[in-house]
Parts: sequence; structure tokens; C-alpha cells
Amino acid sequence: MNKARILVVDDSVVVRRTVSDELARDPALEVVGTAANGKIALAKIPQVNPDIVILDVEMPEMDGLETLRHLRKNYPKLPVIMFSSLTERGAMVTLEALALGASDYFAKPSNSLGLHASLQVIREELVPCIKALCKVRPAVSTPPGLATRTGAKSKINVVAIATSTGGPNALTELFRTIPASFPVPFLIVQHMPPMFTKLLAERMSVQCPIRFHEAVPGEGIKPGQAWIAPGNYHMTVSRVGASVHVQTNQNELENSCRPAADVLFRSVAEVFGPATLGVVLTGMGRDGLRGCEAISAAGGQVIVQDEASSVVWGMPGFVARAGLADSILPLSQIAEEINRRVTGKASP
Repeated sequence: MNKARILVVDDSVVVRRTVSDELARDPALEVVGTAANGKIALAKIPQVNPDIVILDVEMPEMDGLETLRHLRKNYPKLPVIMFSSLTERGAMVTLEALALGASDYFAKPSNSLGLHASLQVIREELVPCIKALCKVRPAVSTPPGLATRTGAKSKINVVAIATSTGGPNALTELFRTIPASFPVPFLIVQHMPPMFTKLLAERMSVQCPIRFHEAVPGEGIKPGQAWIAPGNYHMTVSRVGASVHVQTNQNELENSCRPAADVLFRSVAEVFGPATLGVVLTGMGRDGLRGCEAISAAGGQVIVQDEASSVVWGMPGFVARAGLADSILPLSQIAEEINRRVTGKASP
């Protein structure tokens, strides 16, 4: 079995050793080098030829963002996972890194949580992400002749979107062409911790025509606007008279996630029924599969991103293989397809 070759870049000797030792426990992974800053890392890449780089954000001499800019110029397809602290600054820098082309990120646990928490993050979050990005154990593959659903469809009154790995950039590309006058609201689950989702909503509002909100319980949803589930909270909807409001809760994790797309999709299918359009974009795991089953059972519609344009074809792949997708499309065509299904017209 070919192992995923990993370069670990962090200015902390303790972090480099902890991450390297824990990754080395997995027979599918091999740490081929470490570096204390970005300058050393860039010099090592042609020597050790890694399949993926784990990159700290704050480092002396050359920090993570500057290193990433050089990496994307010289190694445009090399996967990069960013380290990030669970702080507002850490979240802002991470979102900037994702915009610059980082493949994913994971949050460093605080020092107060101790070594056990750090090892748990590495085992349960970092290792699966490395394997997915390096295709060590692909979650799904595209079978020939993948079928899509056909049949008469109802008018759409809401669009619910699920995404994870690669999601922030996918959402930005998707919403750049969706106008503020769009006739229905959007509800979004992006797997992210607290603070990240608030800053993502703010960033998306600046970059895209429509307005984004981090969901606040009891807020009424409106056409031409989008609500993002807050980190560590599930998001649902409830009907109050003629209006629909978002709600949040901290019920049990689903698919090891909170927020979880399955929770949102089931709720939207219950409230909107056949007037629901579910969209599943790039992401690791299978969150959204059961929710798409609920949307399908209610008579709603489902679009998924195709494998070629996904950073990781996990979430959309599971839905596609289950035969729940009405369309399987590259990311560049999904906004137009949403517009067609909602308005009945092609995008201008």
C-alpha cells in the first residue's frame, strides 16, 4: 500500500513531535519531514516530495499565509491543511488561507485541554482529512452510468445547502452569480467551529451580492438572503403562521457533526415538503445522505457537486451513489441549475 507522505510545518518543537508521532502510528501515513517555518518548508519540499503539507499559521521568518502563497505558485495542486487556533484572529487568518487555496484546516485544541485532547483531534479530525485529500482510502468512486432522478417537480420555496471540506471556496464561487433579488432564501450548513461561521457569513456578505447571516434563533428567513448554521449548533426551521423562522439547538452530534446537514435537511423537508431544493457540495463523510432521503421522500429535489470539481467527493458522492440526485454537476454549473429550478429560467 502506498503511504501518504506528509510534511509537518510548525514553529513549536512539541507540536511537530506530537503530530509526527501520532501520524506515524497509522500504517497508511508517513511523515517524511518537518520544518520550523515556511522558509525551511519550501526548501524541503523538492527534497522530500510530500503528498500533503500540514502548515501552521503563526511562525517566525515566514508565516503560514506567505508560505501558502509560495506553495500555490509553485505547487498549485499540492494539498495543504492549515493549523488554526480557536480564536477570532485564528478564524480570520484561516478563512484567508482557504481563500488563497488551502485545502482544509483543523483547529488546535487549547493548551488547557491537555495532551489527550490534542491526540484526539489528530486521530479523529486530521488523520481522516489527510486520507481523504490524498485519496489513501477514497470514500466513494464514480461508477459508470450513475443515474439521476427524473419526474415532474414542484415549485421551489427554499434552498438548503450542505458542505464541508473545500466548502468556503465552493460557496463563494456558487454565490458570486446569485443576485440579491433571488426569490427564495438559502439555509447553509458548513462544518466549522464557533467564530468561524460568524466570520464566514461576514466575509460572504462582502464578496457576494446577497446578504449572509449567522443564524439567530427566532429570526425570520427572507428571499434573497442566506443563513449559516452557527458552529456547535444544529440549525432547524419552524413555521409561525405565514413566516418561517430559524432555530438552533445543541442536541446530540449526527455524523460526528454539529451543525449537521441531516438535521437541517430533515427539518426543511418537514416544513417545506416538495418545495425544497437540497444542494450537497464538496465535503468529507456522509452528512447530508439521510437528509437527502427525507427531501426525496417529501417530493423535493436534490443537486450534488460532481467528483471532478470537488475537493473531496464524500458527501455529494454518497448522495449520488444512493440514486437521490436529480442532477450531478460541476461546481461552475450549480448556480445556473439552482436558478433554473427555482425560477424556471436560465441565468442571464
